[in-house]
Formats: sequence, C-alpha cells, structure tokens
Amino acid sequence: MPLRVAAIDFLNPAPLMWDFHHPPFASELAARYTLTHTKPSECARRLLAGEADLGLIPIAALTPALQIIPGCTIASLDRVRSIQLILKRPHTLKTLHSFAADTASRSSVIYTQLILTAFYGNAPAVEPAAADPIAMLQQHDAALVIGDPALVAIEQRTAIEAAVGPCEWYDIAHLWTTHTRLPWVAAVWATRSSLKLSEQERAQIALDLNTSRQHGCEPASIETLVQEWTPRIAVPPAVIRTYLTENIHYTLDAPIRQAIHHFRALAAANTLLPPLDPLPFLEI
Repeated sequence: MPLRVAAIDFLNPAPLMWDFHHPPFASELAARYTLTHTKPSECARRLLAGEADLGLIPIAALTPALQIIPGCTIASLDRVRSIQLILKRPHTLKTLHSFAADTASRSSVIYTQLILTAFYGNAPAVEPAAADPIAMLQQHDAALVIGDPALVAIEQRTAIEAAVGPCEWYDIAHLWTTHTRLPWVAAVWATRSSLKLSEQERAQIALDLNTSRQHGCEPASIETLVQEWTPRIAVPPAVIRTYLTENIHYTLDAPIRQAIHHFRALAAANTLLPPLDPLPFLEI
C-alpha cells in the first residue's frame, strides 16, 4: 500500500518535490506514495492524527511521537523573503502590542514570538488572520505574512503602504540569524514513530526524498520550476529564481541540526514550546 504523504502547496518546497511531479521518476514514486498538498500546519496535524505517514512539517510541530527523516529541509542561511513581519509606524519591535498572523506555519509564528520575547523583551498578542496584509494592518499594529503571500506582499509594498501608511518590514529569518548566528529552519520531512517500517523501507524513503531534492536543485530543474511557477504567483521570474537558489537552503546538514536544537531549546526556555531533547531522527 502506498505511503500517504502530506506536502506543502507553497513555492519553497518545489525542488524537494521535483521527482514526485516530473519524469522520469514520477510514475515510480506514484506507486510508493500518495500525495496530498496542504498548508504546513495541516501537514503536522494530519501526520500526528495518523491521517498521513510522511509529512513536510514545521519544526515547531515536532514531538517525540515523530521522527525526522535525514537529508532534507526548508531553511535559510540569512534572508528568506517569505516570512515578513510588517509593522505600522511608529510601532517598533520593542513597543509592538499585537500582530495579526497568518497561521499557515506554526513555526513562523513561534519564531516571531521567540525573537520578540528573547531579543526585544516584548510579548505581543497574536491574532489569527487571513493572509491579506492590508486588512491585517488596518486592524492591527503589525502583520506576519508567510509563504507565497509574503513574496507577493514585498512586490506590492508601495500599494500596501499607500493603503495603511508607512511601515517597517522585517525578514524573520534575517532577525533570527542576526541574533543567533545560526540558520533559520522552517520545516523537515518527518514520519510517525509508531509507523512500522522495515530497515529497507526506511532506507528507500530517505533515498527517494533526498534524490528528489538533488534533482530539484539542479540548474535545469530550477529553470523549469521558474517557468511553472511564474503563472501561479504574482512575482517576477527573477524573484522566483533567486528565492529557490539563494533564499532557501534545502540540505539538512550539521548547522541545520544545531539550529533546530537551539530553536527548540530557546522556545522551551521561554515557555513557547515543550522541550524536545534529543531531536528525534529516523534511524536509516
């Protein structure tokens, strides 16, 4: 029976999903996996509820009941562009009282709260809202916009500020890397600890996911993704190309592991998330 996969319907995981959507491996993978695309927070819910067997999930959603599959991540080494905290002037990171948050990614909300609490001594209220920057800012001091809507918001900055007034724009990944000197990590592939997998099955999953990442990050594949996504998202092709090749980091290496560990430890110390030590990795 194919494994059920909860994947993210954003631009940033497109290279990770390359082999699932493109020949020559798509038909082979379709025999082993059934895909469902949704938002990051829903991926985690489905995985924890037993409605999916694999999920690309926010690191804030990791629990001891899940295991990280080594090799792949969605991260950034500095500016990610797709997580924007927009503050109406004269509010600052230290004086902000509340912000509207697109809750598509729980990690992004936790990162924002953690940065404000740990580094600026501020604990503003979080108000869930649809990903509409103008509507969010008309009703709140600030807006946290995530994923593709954030990329679009940057392109529409002039129109947004014409509607709500001058704003300060903060890249959450850049704030994190500035204060910690560590990568910013959004998501990882994970499976349930209770899922009975043989050694061969675990190795096959890791091979499939990492091979797809490698193929998706090749220059020719990136150009194909730029062509495919240009009609889908209202940003210039050059922005998509830069985003996939410079803003996002896809390899789960030692610095990424260190960053996940630090994020979870700091979030636990500030009572934003429960402790998670050691990090639960799937044995391959």
